[in-house]
Amino acid sequence: MLARITKIENGYRATFERLLNHPVEEVWSYLTDNEKLPRWFSELRVDELREGGVIKFDMGNGTFEEMEILELKNQAVLEYTWGDDIVRFELSNQPNGCLFVLKEKITKITDHTPRDLAGWHVCLDVIHALLDGRTIDRKEEWKIWYEKYVKEIEKVTQQ
Repeated sequence: MLARITKIENGYRATFERLLNHPVEEVWSYLTDNEKLPRWFSELRVDELREGGVIKFDMGNGTFEEMEILELKNQAVLEYTWGDDIVRFELSNQPNGCLFVLKEKITKITDHTPRDLAGWHVCLDVIHALLDGRTIDRKEEWKIWYEKYVKEIEKVTQQ
């Protein structure tokens, strides 16, 4: 399911939702455990898991971008800076697992925005697949979702 992209004050918000048949604790570990993070986002590492702490993004050239953790509620909320934007993961218990929500506050739509949204979409699908013991072809999936997000961004920016 595509993210909902809405115009908000000072930018846009993309909201991704997944209902997973796995407990919150298990899903949370994919967001915060440095053993599991690289399985779905190889460039990320948690440096300090606390409000005001740091998540590092490996730029691949020997440098790291530090992203500040703005909010942390154990097994419920992880929010951090993402360049000029903000990424927020929310987990909540459901009868058969958990609701997994990713909200990205996007300051400015650029040509790169559909690429990022397709990337987040596939990352969430990868987490879901890993939890289920499956694999997916990231590159092929990304191509499919990228085209869809190009169209979604066009719709939102023409409103």
